[in-house]
Amino acid sequence: MYRQIIFDSAADVAAEDWQRLETTADPFVSREFLGALESTQAAGERLGWRPMHLGLVDPHNRLVGLLPLYQRSHSFGDFSRDWSWEPAWRQAGLDYYPKLMSGVPYTPSPGPRLLADPAASERISAALIATAVELTNQAGASSWQCLFVREAERNLLAASGLLLRRGVQFHWINPGYADFADFLSGFRAAKRTKLKRERRSVMDAGLRIETRHGDEIDDALWPTIHRHYHDTFTRYGNHAALSCKFFRRVGAGLGQRMVVFVAYLGERPVASAVCYRNATTLFGRHWGTDIACAGLHFELCYYQGIEYAITQGLRRFEPGAQGEHKLARGFEPVPTWSAFWIKDPRMRDTVEDFFRREDNAVQDYQAEMSDHLPFKQITNRNGL
Repeated sequence: MYRQIIFDSAADVAAEDWQRLETTADPFVSREFLGALESTQAAGERLGWRPMHLGLVDPHNRLVGLLPLYQRSHSFGDFSRDWSWEPAWRQAGLDYYPKLMSGVPYTPSPGPRLLADPAASERISAALIATAVELTNQAGASSWQCLFVREAERNLLAASGLLLRRGVQFHWINPGYADFADFLSGFRAAKRTKLKRERRSVMDAGLRIETRHGDEIDDALWPTIHRHYHDTFTRYGNHAALSCKFFRRVGAGLGQRMVVFVAYLGERPVASAVCYRNATTLFGRHWGTDIACAGLHFELCYYQGIEYAITQGLRRFEPGAQGEHKLARGFEPVPTWSAFWIKDPRMRDTVEDFFRREDNAVQDYQAEMSDHLPFKQITNRNGL
């Protein structure tokens, strides 16, 4: 019924087709974001990412389904949490790499993965899953990983026989706050005082915070934003894969869907936090600073984002993976889901047993973290 086509880059997909299939305006699963990653070689074969985006074409030669897909030669930058799997495969006399991965390079953000014509989305999504499994066999890959999926896709993937793995992130949820003070009014007194003190320390340092969207950033500011990102990564011994050219391109391509909070000391930009957004959610990604200032990280990476989300009427703020320190700032533990198709039956059984045991620990962890929220009354608002 559908014909398979492989796109060697996001740019090979017509812009109007991509926009028609991805209806949530997700900034990461966009032609602009993935195209910028690939064209600047941040997601290229040199760094272990071979783009092979899977498309489905109907009998009228119309693209009706699209699955962002990469062949991986290692696991750096995909947040699959599978570093210990390669030795297990080797011990069983098997190769773990290559593997296939559907997700966004360097971006552990839940979002759409099965992009389908809305007129027949469930049928096309099922066909994308089946075709991805076939492609995994054809490519000689050990597995196909569909990472950080939303609820509807999670159910479809499970129904198709993929193994589900639970994770936990910390997200801020907006029930309809009038302003930042309204948000803080729900905190216990001691937590509220500490947060106000953190914000005041930034003001006392004489810093001015400005919000710039991608199409509002001049050429002179991009190298500074990139340096902040780069220095943070290298400081912790990580590889900074994104270039200044990437930031320029994604800023131009996404425009208002890229949000950067910039701290100025006088007229000099001394720190920045890079975020993205769609109509409902703000996504935090990278930050860096030239100066030491108490509370500046929390101000740029969390409080400015919360204020922006409230002002813009956004329902969520997802600041990225990990970070139990986010709890004290009003971010709640929420489940994330990824799905795995394992080719070898023996290894599938092993992974399934591991996931089953791991899931109990992850649920306990989420429950424990919920006990440390700063609110006077804790409500269960953390479904994805």
